Amino acid sequence: MGEIKADIEAVGRMEEVPTILEVVCKTTGMGFAAVARVTERRWVACAVLDSIDFGLTPGSELRLESTICNEIRQSHQSVVINSVTDSPYYRDHHTPATYGFQSYISVPIVQRDGSFFGTLCAIDPSPHKLDNPETIGMFKLFAKLIASNLDNEADLVQVHADLAEERELSVVREQFVAVLGHDLRNPIASMMAGIRRLTRTGVNDETRKILNLMQYSAVRMRDLVDNVLDFARARLGDGLKLEVVAEAPLGPVLEDVVSEVRAVNPDREIRSTFDLVRDVRCDHPRIAQLLSNLVGNAVTHGDPTQPIEIGASTRNGTFELWVSNAGDPISEAAMGTLFKPFFRGEVRGSRQGLGLGLYIASEIARVHGGALSVRSDENETRFTFTMPL
Repeated sequence: MGEIKADIEAVGRMEEVPTILEVVCKTTGMGFAAVARVTERRWVACAVLDSIDFGLTPGSELRLESTICNEIRQSHQSVVINSVTDSPYYRDHHTPATYGFQSYISVPIVQRDGSFFGTLCAIDPSPHKLDNPETIGMFKLFAKLIASNLDNEADLVQVHADLAEERELSVVREQFVAVLGHDLRNPIASMMAGIRRLTRTGVNDETRKILNLMQYSAVRMRDLVDNVLDFARARLGDGLKLEVVAEAPLGPVLEDVVSEVRAVNPDREIRSTFDLVRDVRCDHPRIAQLLSNLVGNAVTHGDPTQPIEIGASTRNGTFELWVSNAGDPISEAAMGTLFKPFFRGEVRGSRQGLGLGLYIASEIARVHGGALSVRSDENETRFTFTMPL
């Protein structure tokens, strides 16, 4: 019952249908025209134009076996009768006798997938000249138009359903990622604490090298978890939260980031110059995360034989933080997606990541009221975070 009701409503939403029925009646002289939904068990009027008091309205039903439309459903062929009295086949047919019409035309409405929807039909108690190419062609054109609109409506309903399902899956997926990230944080922190403790004991060079590799992996896992959690927060609508510190030096926070990156990348030359003549009102851990992501990007994509340069300054009412590296310039095509989530560019197989670092860095810049920009050429690639003080 629900499906039939939906079909009636779908036809009712078509602005063209009343005009189609009016044109059909005026062109042929018929007094009744309808769009009917015809199934294996039911004949239901979806739209009606009735000037002969036939007695049907949208939603009205006829007994399926009493209609010629049932035969059309089985054959998918049009039926055209100029005069029942003059027709050898239909003069004794039960349908004209039941409903008292003399002229009749009905054309199947067949949808894109070949399914039979119903018919566009018209009847009148008087004979009319219907069996001609112009009238039949008009009915077939109108039937095709109705079928096309039904297909478009079905496509739109499916798109909305797919979109709703995708949104629901997206929320579930991101909630799962967020929960997973929280569960991973504690064991990673415990592992990093254990590595630091072991490093302070008297270990030989081989063991220290292994501990350095473990520390590098632990730091990468921690950063990945932080980025994933922030991505989930942003996508779930909460956004990145700031805990702004107004009067505290930012320099030591930045130095800690650089020291950690140096510790886990002992084979890379990393230079830093911080010229902070005043305090910076910001969320210190977030700015540290931004810098860590930028330096991590430089380590991944920069020329390993050339130094990574890091700088920060407070001048002319602006805080500026930048990271530069040598290496191949970023392509123009990549520039458009650089700060989008899950963009990784061309990286070496051993350096694969989720591609969230630059996206999270740009979000941190945005929520601070600043901006993250990039300039890349044959000499260097430089990311710069600027924020008014």
